[in-house]
Amino acid sequence: MRPSGLQVRDARVGAGDAVVRAGDRVVYEWEGYTIGYFGRPFEKKNGAAGSDFVGDRDYSRFVVGAGSVIPALEEGVVGMREGGVRQLIFPPEIGYPMVGDQRDGKMADPAHDAVGPKPSSFSGARALDFVLTSKNDQLDKTLLMNVRVVRVDKPGGKFRF
Repeated sequence: MRPSGLQVRDARVGAGDAVVRAGDRVVYEWEGYTIGYFGRPFEKKNGAAGSDFVGDRDYSRFVVGAGSVIPALEEGVVGMREGGVRQLIFPPEIGYPMVGDQRDGKMADPAHDAVGPKPSSFSGARALDFVLTSKNDQLDKTLLMNVRVVRVDKPGGKFRF
């Protein structure tokens, strides 16, 4: 366990030459699960999940250090290589902002528009919101994410889409 509370397990070490560092643009795909809400998925990549019938999704992207995704994801991808898959388990303190929570001058983001990654389905967003907004102190708000780095674009280089 890292000092932040993040737990990391590499499921597959990538074979790419590029290693994720601060300032890099990371293209990734992800899955997310609630731990305390019966391991319910709030994002699934394979097939229709949680009333998501669109199927194919575009990859997600962010620049490491820009603050556009949750701190657990930013910390968790550093050091990964292209093609690598990593499992991240993290407490709410480094996850999604919750109601009444203020981090770095930013208030909670119930629509997950300001700080991602954002669940792509309605039911996925509802499952995540249920955990984040629950007043039940017995409900574990720990989340799990599986992340695969598709590509790493270095600063100053040309971003590929």
